[in-house]
Amino acid sequence: MVARRNVAVVGVALSDCGRVDDATPYALHAQAARRALADASLDRSLVDGFASAGLGTLAPVEVAEYLGLHPTWVDSTSVGGSTWEVMAAHAADAITAGHARAVLLVYGSTARADVRAGRRTGTLSFGTRGPLQFEVPYGHTLIAKYAMAARRHMIEYGTTIEQLAEVAVQARANAALNPEAMFRTPITVDEVLSGPMIADPFTKLHCCVRSDGGAAVLLVAEEYVRDCRTSPVWVLGSGESVSHAAMSEWPDFTVSPAAVSGRLAFERAGVRPAEIEVAEIYDAFTYMTLVTLEDLGFCGKGEGGAFVAKGRLRVEGGELPVNTDGGGLSAQHPGMRGLFLLVEAVRQLRGECGRRQVRRGDGSPPRLAVASGTGGWFCSSGTVVLGAG
Repeated sequence: MVARRNVAVVGVALSDCGRVDDATPYALHAQAARRALADASLDRSLVDGFASAGLGTLAPVEVAEYLGLHPTWVDSTSVGGSTWEVMAAHAADAITAGHARAVLLVYGSTARADVRAGRRTGTLSFGTRGPLQFEVPYGHTLIAKYAMAARRHMIEYGTTIEQLAEVAVQARANAALNPEAMFRTPITVDEVLSGPMIADPFTKLHCCVRSDGGAAVLLVAEEYVRDCRTSPVWVLGSGESVSHAAMSEWPDFTVSPAAVSGRLAFERAGVRPAEIEVAEIYDAFTYMTLVTLEDLGFCGKGEGGAFVAKGRLRVEGGELPVNTDGGGLSAQHPGMRGLFLLVEAVRQLRGECGRRQVRRGDGSPPRLAVASGTGGWFCSSGTVVLGAG
């Protein structure tokens, strides 16, 4: 029997992101993977675990073949944007149990370039089979589901559209500090509110950008940490949860599955939400950030509006910097963005984020971070608590 081992993230990277018109999704996978391995200074021959979703007919078989990998442990879990936090949890479990020594998580998408070139259209629905057949014919699109949930929160708790707009404003303020963010020009609440209506109550700037891009994260067993160039970031705890497929089966539009995944992750890490110093939260829409903050325990249920309205999410002067790279609302959002959350959380804990670096009172980087991904229309959630080495 193999002794149970601690697990560290030792390599993270992004591919070229934003507007990438001359690359395939496979090429973005490969670029991110190479960069993550170089970040850790480990040879790819060490990688015996591989996780990927969202590309090809037999993911991760096709992507592993493209990358020249021959893993003996694989994961193709696909639960939308939370896929990568769930995969990171599975990878950590596999390494801890001795089923793998190094697991590479990789994602890449040309969502923006494909629309621009006419290879695909905007994603209004995930399909019409199964329980979705009872919603799609009535025009209940993906964004309409989020808009309906946001409106319920506004009615239930008095959350205002100005408070939701603050999420976008503060994400853009953080993006302004990130030279790789797709949109960096500061915006105001009035500019958010005056934009074109997409799905009431969401105007354009309440919604994520559409970009191209890829990301990769390398997790290893503790005995390989000494061979790495980077300081380890330890996986302290994780949780995952699913909620519903049909909106009619969602018990409460104001509660996301992060209420479960977050509780599990914090309990397993032995950490309280109040101890977290930086949070990377899935933000396809402003309401996602607000309700996830509540469900992770950073504020009480119904208090998210007041919490975000006070500028707490900003890198500069914020009590809980959130989506420090600018998030999906401003930095990049090529589809299932959960892997980007892990990359940014690790870079923050390693103190590598330049002008957007979060710092403690003594000037040192933060010691604890959380990454929480959301999939579908609050259908799934994965939360990972990370600690600096």
